[in-house]
Amino acid sequence: MVYAIDFDGYLCKNAWPGIGEPNTAIIEHFIKLKDEGHELILWTCREGELLELAIAWCARKGLFFDAVNESLPAWIKKFGTTPRKIGADYYCDDKNYWLMPEKEA
Repeated sequence: MVYAIDFDGYLCKNAWPGIGEPNTAIIEHFIKLKDEGHELILWTCREGELLELAIAWCARKGLFFDAVNESLPAWIKKFGTTPRKIGADYYCDDKNYWLMPEKEA
């Protein structure tokens, strides 16, 4: 499965443009999914330096992505396009609490 994962308000508490406290249970949940072979896309409105800070922050937590703000390379190749809408099986953000792990940090 492919998960498009929001940053502000989901992987961390919302403190935009800063980075809030980590939502540890959610981060651990996605590290586990990645270890199981699922693919992860960082799906955020951040750009430029703020985006780079978010990517580095996630890496320090052990969370790595297969793509950032775009569909997976295999999907882009398969469909021959890079539309604004990111392709994923699940879209995970602070408005989709049904996808939250059982214990919230």
